[in-house]
Amino acid sequence: MKMKKVILLVFGAVVLSSCNQEKTAYVDNTQLIQDFKEMKSTEAKFTKKSEKLKKELDSVAQQFQLEVQQYQQKSASLSSAEKQEKESMLMQKQQQLQRQQQMQSNQLREESDVVIDSLITKVKDFVADYGEKNGYTYIFGSNESANIMYAKEGRDITEEVLKALNESAK
Repeated sequence: MKMKKVILLVFGAVVLSSCNQEKTAYVDNTQLIQDFKEMKSTEAKFTKKSEKLKKELDSVAQQFQLEVQQYQQKSASLSSAEKQEKESMLMQKQQQLQRQQQMQSNQLREESDVVIDSLITKVKDFVADYGEKNGYTYIFGSNESANIMYAKEGRDITEEVLKALNESAK
């Protein structure tokens, strides 16, 4: 009888502890972000903007190069004062073009960073909401630096979360 009570107690403890087990899983952060359709379309949009900016800047640079070539062709017939004035003007123009290029590139990068940061926040919020709705205590994030060294098979819910994330963005 005493043995039966001990067995029931142990069985009860095992059942209770299994009821209280925390539900955990992990997602591959890199894959989640890279395969998020909204991120892909955002990257494509900024790639297109970057290519357009590059074409515009290349066009301005070509015009400047033509101006330099014209100066070089005419420089032999110019006085030393005229040469100095023209070279000074060309140097100022070159510096102005470099500043303009740097400013436009920085502006595009800053705009891109803001949008991408907001998408990353959106993904984090979605994963938190997903975890809450699906009864997870923890959803860990893994990436190239291998934050998760080992996990039982079936604990990687990246594809499941990615599918839900992309569906929610429609």
